[in-house]
Amino acid sequence: MSLNKQTVETYLDGFRKNDHEQILSCLTDDIEWTVFGAFHLTGKEAYDAAIEGPGFVPPPRLDVVRMVEEDDVVMAELTGTVQRDTGEQMRMSMAEVFRMRDGKICERRAWVIELKRNDYL
Repeated sequence: MSLNKQTVETYLDGFRKNDHEQILSCLTDDIEWTVFGAFHLTGKEAYDAAIEGPGFVPPPRLDVVRMVEEDDVVMAELTGTVQRDTGEQMRMSMAEVFRMRDGKICERRAWVIELKRNDYL
């Protein structure tokens, strides 16, 4: 497995454990994070504050469907669930683009689709 894919795996593992230190160790200081339709932020401090999204109880369950790499980009298709603070579970399908620099994530672009009853998967 390449260094870039290893970094993404370590990063995802940090989210699965809600381990801020592990997550942040995978990022450059000038990290940019966009969740389309939700937010855009820059820098580790802002990233750290957004790890536990409002309305959710960590950690999420995240499963990698597939991961591909080309040049300095790793793309991952994920499925997962996360508990809402209301006690309900949210099922989701995600596409993630990780741009890498020197073995660390310098940009994360995410598309998160909530799966409702009768949705695929």
